[in-house]
Amino acid sequence: MKKVITSFSLAEQAYTMLKQSIISGEIPPGTELKEEKLAADLGISRTPLREAVRKLAMEELVVLQKGKPATVATFTMEESLEFMELRQLIEITNLIKVIAQCDRECMDRLEGNLEQQMKAVTENDYHRFIDSDREFHLILASCNGNEKVRTLIEHVNTEVNRAFLLLSNTIGMSASTAYAEHVHIVEAIKSRDVELAKTAMRVHLQNVQKRFQTNYEEEDMK
Repeated sequence: MKKVITSFSLAEQAYTMLKQSIISGEIPPGTELKEEKLAADLGISRTPLREAVRKLAMEELVVLQKGKPATVATFTMEESLEFMELRQLIEITNLIKVIAQCDRECMDRLEGNLEQQMKAVTENDYHRFIDSDREFHLILASCNGNEKVRTLIEHVNTEVNRAFLLLSNTIGMSASTAYAEHVHIVEAIKSRDVELAKTAMRVHLQNVQKRFQTNYEEEDMK
């Protein structure tokens, strides 16, 4: 793990580094976050580390336990499906404002992201594809301009994508399909067809849920 840069907030840097390690699966669910070791790894004192861990706990990525080290939150299929339900409620509605506000800059970001997705699929780099997939939905949220919506979408995507990352050895066959679904969403946005965009997003998220359930069940049978 990289050490923090002292010219920036130590707690914020520690939070960012730990969050990325948790989301990527580098620090797996259930892992104890032992203060002494983490502080040494990051090259900081325990005070900013504790602040970072508290922030992660507020995002439900870490579970605080009295008298024990904090642990990385686990996830169940049921919890992930609940987040998928939230995604449908938020992201489909989000498209209404996205289409009304989407400008050239927004479209350039979406199309650039699609290029990154295609590259990841071509190179069989599914961890990178999952990162690009998450970024795609965050770009759509940012095109809305509503900070609260962006924060909610980031939160639910973090939980779902963390689960996918841990199951990423099972998703090779679905990445190209997910990419094609993203293309349909962008095409609908480009044509400013709200109903088509909402339908494309609904189909995509329903398929994501089906793929997740299949991947989880396949992994559970091993």
